Amino acid sequence: MKIKENLYNQRIVSIDALRGITIFIMIFVNELASVKNVPQWMKHMPAEADAMTFVDVVFPAFLFIVGMSIPFAFNTRLIKGDSPKTIWAHTLKRALALIIIGVFMVNAEYGYDAAKMLITPAFWGLLAYAMPIPIWNKYPKDFSIWLKYTLQYGGMLVLIALYFLYVQDTGEIGMTPKWWGILGLIGWAYFFTVVYYWLVCGKLWAMIVFLIVCVTANAFNLTEGSIIKQSSWASFIAGHLTHASLITTGVIISLLFFDRKIALKINWAVIGFAVLFFIIGYLLRPYYGISKIKGTPSWTMFSATICTVLFYFLYWLMEIKKQTKWSEFIMPAAANPLLIYILPGVIYYFNLAFKIEIIPEYFREGLPGIIWSLVFSTIMLFVMKICNKYKIQLHL
Repeated sequence: MKIKENLYNQRIVSIDALRGITIFIMIFVNELASVKNVPQWMKHMPAEADAMTFVDVVFPAFLFIVGMSIPFAFNTRLIKGDSPKTIWAHTLKRALALIIIGVFMVNAEYGYDAAKMLITPAFWGLLAYAMPIPIWNKYPKDFSIWLKYTLQYGGMLVLIALYFLYVQDTGEIGMTPKWWGILGLIGWAYFFTVVYYWLVCGKLWAMIVFLIVCVTANAFNLTEGSIIKQSSWASFIAGHLTHASLITTGVIISLLFFDRKIALKINWAVIGFAVLFFIIGYLLRPYYGISKIKGTPSWTMFSATICTVLFYFLYWLMEIKKQTKWSEFIMPAAANPLLIYILPGVIYYFNLAFKIEIIPEYFREGLPGIIWSLVFSTIMLFVMKICNKYKIQLHL
């Protein structure tokens, strides 16, 4: 793969802004999920509803942004002179880390026998959420090397211990991937997409072919009696290609925007693909419906359309019109996405483990609950600003 001397060597603030907006909304809807009596349009739609809300676009938006960042990440590593072996190792480590964190988070939620565990499930969950911070923190260069290794390897040992301290509700020792968790799903989708991207040297036409493969596999995986549905391994891969399709749409849009020197006042190719994503979703809807829970192709393609249009607007606003001042509020989250995703879980399990009630029950229902969720999301942005200042940043 060759180094591309183009916009990939610049910082595209509109991508950071889209990431920041997505993470802010993600924290908001995650907190809102525990609030009672809120409108349906502020929650995930049920699996059989054939509909989607803005909440159902949050996860796809994150996958889309992962895809947009892939060409930049690869070009940066090539400029640094990283060998293919180094790049492959980094890819595998990142994917594995996301999968591991995701599985620990899922097992913290349910599937345990509290009576048989040596530590309470709440304290287990606290450690499971907290240990990724010392393990994957991006320590400053002047940080003590011995303290760094102590924190990193100490955190790894704690995670290993947590595995053996976990007792399933079936009585078995050790965790299982009941499902992979949001981070785990991102990890698998990232792995499949990046491996393919590297093999085809990031060629636009090849990524379009991969998108077709992903959408087709997704559709067949939802079709009863199909060959894919009947094979556990094929179904496993097709399931992750569902989310890989969203990452691939991000890669395609990134390539269309930045892989060539063109005037970007009106990028008709990007507009064309946004329309194409919508048409694909529209045509497949009668057969599979729209469902985030099921992961239907219409859900992925409609989400890709929304993300493309939103990014196009942000690019016009920030890169062309140079209106960037407003984004300072959300940029701390954009710079530290993994930590801001983990931290609410750390807070939740800390309160649960030590039986601390910070928020009155009044703020767990209706309009007060919605307001609290917005306040909490805003507080988390300020916390991220402090973490960034003191070099507490997770880097996989």
